Amino acid sequence: MRKPQESAGPSQRQQRVAELVRHALAEVLSRGDIQDPVLSQHVITVPEVRMSPDLKLATAYVMPLGGTDERPVIEALERNKKVLRQEVARRVALKFAPDLRFRRDETFDEAARIDALLRSDKVQRDLGSEEPDAEDEDASPGR
Repeated sequence: MRKPQESAGPSQRQQRVAELVRHALAEVLSRGDIQDPVLSQHVITVPEVRMSPDLKLATAYVMPLGGTDERPVIEALERNKKVLRQEVARRVALKFAPDLRFRRDETFDEAARIDALLRSDKVQRDLGSEEPDAEDEDASPGR
């Protein structure tokens, strides 16, 4: 029997199921099916869901629109985990309904950090020095 590779990413099946779970969660949250005062006050985005290899655990990365009140929103999602799991099970045909975990989506922070790095003076100075000088164009062969 072949050993699974350690560095391999998620399988195609994991990705497909993760996308189905993401759509189901997004639909439940957008329709307001969950009766919770914190969740009803926020628009919650679900940019990514990652599935475990056995498809029994789904980690949903969530972010309230605007990035405010992240902790109360995640706590409200954790409180309503059972109902959310039931709704996902109704919408996604799997042998077992995956257990849900909710994590803060940090991709926005990472994108902002990279953007700040690209806009820094040091990078701008390096980018400015790569432009060809007018003297180098005049000295090129063939003229």
